[in-house]
Amino acid sequence: PVNLEACLPAELRGPTTAITRIIAGLSGAGVYRVEAAGQAFVLKIASADEPIDGWRHRTQIQQHAADAGVAPRVVHVDEARRAIVSAFVVDRSFPAFYGNPQTHEAALVQLGQTLRRVHDLPLPDGTPGRDPRELLTRIWSGPLASSALPGFVGDAVERVRGEPVPACDRAVVLSHNDVNPTNLTYDGERVLLLDWDAAGPNDAFYDLAAIAVFLRMDDATCLRLLAAHDGAAPAAALPARFVYNRRLIAAMCGVVFLHLARAAGHPGATGDETLAGTPDLGELYLRMRSGELSVATGAGRWAFGLALVKASTAL
Repeated sequence: PVNLEACLPAELRGPTTAITRIIAGLSGAGVYRVEAAGQAFVLKIASADEPIDGWRHRTQIQQHAADAGVAPRVVHVDEARRAIVSAFVVDRSFPAFYGNPQTHEAALVQLGQTLRRVHDLPLPDGTPGRDPRELLTRIWSGPLASSALPGFVGDAVERVRGEPVPACDRAVVLSHNDVNPTNLTYDGERVLLLDWDAAGPNDAFYDLAAIAVFLRMDDATCLRLLAAHDGAAPAAALPARFVYNRRLIAAMCGVVFLHLARAAGHPGATGDETLAGTPDLGELYLRMRSGELSVATGAGRWAFGLALVKASTAL
């Protein structure tokens, strides 16, 4: 087992240091809260079988993001143990900031500007790209191929896989590639992004489309988000690549959650599920806030996956 305290800088080690596990990431990484020297930190240790070159790329990207003020401050890096210590940020809830009618527009503008700062970061040489269509196909044709699924899931997936990808007239940027509410934190002044594991080259519309899906933005709101990102007046229509990315991301993330649900023991479809009868993301969020549903369970992941696929069909 890893000596967790040995992953910390010397000034944070001692008899009063407390280390508590927070989560086990999907990548196999371990994430811990560290209480030391009267402050709080986050320790993240990568899976031991992760290639070192990939870890170095991610660490370099995270350091650039922290230096630019779009990620928590990096306190310590231990390459031998593949560990990173960063400052713990007290979250004031970006969804609350965004959902409050009095601060909604300010939150939207700040979100767009923050993502622009991410996209302006340097892209380290050799950083591998990730193809979301390839991930969708790999899970769909692999782990989920023998699973019982509602018919509308297959319809949504094949729709996205079968349509041509619209061209993008923008340069490839450094993309976070996993912008969702759980990876956004708001400290009362700044919006910061967490979990840079998936970061790499992509088109800028990908990050923007992802958060638009998870925050259930209508087209008018999406236009204002893009305008904030670009520092320009809202356009008359959404770019085709952005619209396509919304469909792709909703379907891909939905399939990922259905796969995670099956891996957690969910039995699959009963045969009674219909698109019309499937709760949408808004209903799922209400159930999650009330504690009725949790994505830590197979049932919660299944419901969330179906809601995301339903969102894809409407986009």
